[in-house]
Amino acid sequence: MRTITTERVPIYVWGEIDDPDTLAQARNIANLPFAHHHVALMPDAHVGFGMPIGGVFAAAGQVVPHAVGLDIGCGVRAFKTDLQRDDVEPVLDDVLHAIMRDVPQGFDWHHESQAHRTDVFDEVPDSPVLRAEKARAERQAGTLGGGNHFIELQQDADGFVWVMIHCGSRNVGKQVAEHYDAIARDLNRREGSPVPPQWGLAHLDVRSAVGSEYLAAMGWCLRFAKENRRLIAESVRDVLRRRFGSVSFAPDVDVHHNYASTETHFGRDVIVHRKGAVHARGTVVVPGSMGTASYIAEGLANPDSFESCSHGAGRALGRREAMRRLKRDEVLRDLERRGVHLAKGRQHDVAEEAPQAYKDIESVMAWQRDLVRPLVRLTPLGVVKG
Repeated sequence: MRTITTERVPIYVWGEIDDPDTLAQARNIANLPFAHHHVALMPDAHVGFGMPIGGVFAAAGQVVPHAVGLDIGCGVRAFKTDLQRDDVEPVLDDVLHAIMRDVPQGFDWHHESQAHRTDVFDEVPDSPVLRAEKARAERQAGTLGGGNHFIELQQDADGFVWVMIHCGSRNVGKQVAEHYDAIARDLNRREGSPVPPQWGLAHLDVRSAVGSEYLAAMGWCLRFAKENRRLIAESVRDVLRRRFGSVSFAPDVDVHHNYASTETHFGRDVIVHRKGAVHARGTVVVPGSMGTASYIAEGLANPDSFESCSHGAGRALGRREAMRRLKRDEVLRDLERRGVHLAKGRQHDVAEEAPQAYKDIESVMAWQRDLVRPLVRLTPLGVVKG
């Protein structure tokens, strides 16, 4: 870990973060008048909107919607099965396509409300954006989304098959983020906030009515995102049972990485913003890319990272740059050489999620050895991409 000491509060940096745009965003965060103690950059950090993805900071009395992110509650769920690779490998493509049929991806939703499968819709906070989005969210529950979201079948060192799911709050989280960011920008302008608007870090006082409303809406999005992953896991289990008969499943591990929470750090109650970062207490999941390893790990609750760790490998190339530099056919051949089966509806954009578009997961894990301790190394067998 290295420390940048040129700003209002220091920036603690894990790994080789040298991208000037990422560091410029971290400097903006470090100069917020309400930033507490320091800012932390995880080893997977890369440029985001307003705040770097892979950034963590604690705010005194304020919440910043764009330091939480658009996909509120995005996270990862993983569980072990008693299936062996040799059981699954001969029918892997059939299993992946069955998952694709049962779990809508991208802009596809369920045709009917899924509210009967979950109690998350029983109590929805009184927020205008949630009232407007509730009916759509009921059809999006249990769906994968697009971009870097995935369902992977993986194997551990003993050949047992695991399932890993990466997704978030679908469109409702995005609508909540944009709605309250717009309110924050207007309030900051009218009240003369010292935070430059071009930083994209509009903020709300958590003691205000609208600040409390955002926190409640964000908290509900976290619950919705977790239920979304649970419902997807339920669908995947059903596919495996139909194909293999009796299958046993270990308890799930579920972590989210786009959120803010009230915690105590360095002697003060603060709002910790984790944008593309995981609360590293207990068991955590750190996924790689669709061609590289992922890890189940133990969080070490390092106070210098606000008890956080990376949420994955982190992008080395932006999506547009990846699609410009990497050829679709070469990416598909590379996955074939790695022995990874890919199920994806639109393969013309596969380059944006190529392994080469991400940082090396082994280096990321080495850089954060004081943040997490690896427990299980998982390698991909097949992947359903959003």
